[in-house]
Amino acid sequence: MKKLIITGASRGIGLAVARNFLNQGYQVVNLSRSPCPLESVRQIHVDLSDPVSIASIGDELSDEAQNCQQLLLVHNAGLLQKDSLTTVSGAALRRSLEVNLVAPVALNQLLLPLMPPSSSIIYVGSTLSEKAVANSLSYVVAKHGLIGLMRSTCQDLAGTGIHTACVCPGFTDTEMLRTHIGNDQNVISAIAAGVTFGRLITPEEIADTIGFCATSPVLNGAVIHANLGQIER
Repeated sequence: MKKLIITGASRGIGLAVARNFLNQGYQVVNLSRSPCPLESVRQIHVDLSDPVSIASIGDELSDEAQNCQQLLLVHNAGLLQKDSLTTVSGAALRRSLEVNLVAPVALNQLLLPLMPPSSSIIYVGSTLSEKAVANSLSYVVAKHGLIGLMRSTCQDLAGTGIHTACVCPGFTDTEMLRTHIGNDQNVISAIAAGVTFGRLITPEEIADTIGFCATSPVLNGAVIHANLGQIER
């Protein structure tokens, strides 16, 4: 039995990843507050900003991970807040770190004892994992940390047969991005003008990249920038 456990598959990139793996014959489990709209996906309700909520699903996760020949864990859920060095509160920064960094670590610790060789842990970073823009401080900090978490995962799991990678999408046409920019078409056009292909990335394109990384151990420890080629100015 091959299984994918993914966070945040209710929409956007996560939904596209879930659909891809279902089509490949995997059983899919979604961890999030909102359910995935795909009927075949098993839902486990969890608040990734709350360590108590994560701990409470330990038994369910253990049941899902039993007897898998291959278990893929994709840390897709993310929290994007509008804040800056002068406006961010300690509470907002902590919440961002809980969702984007602490939750993946907690889920790794729950599932790793049950993950056989040929399994993988894939982190979904961002173009902001290695650069920054104004007014996204907590997200930038957390996504930079995610690359460090992936690299530590690679070293700590040496010899286990479990591989890891961090896929860093560029500007992808998701609800999260459109909400962040106020669904302003002028901003979308300006973003597209900064990409060599002149458009936003589709969630399906990122899902294909994640799927390749999740099943390709040669990419162990790799940071994959999936951004259609950003124009440097």
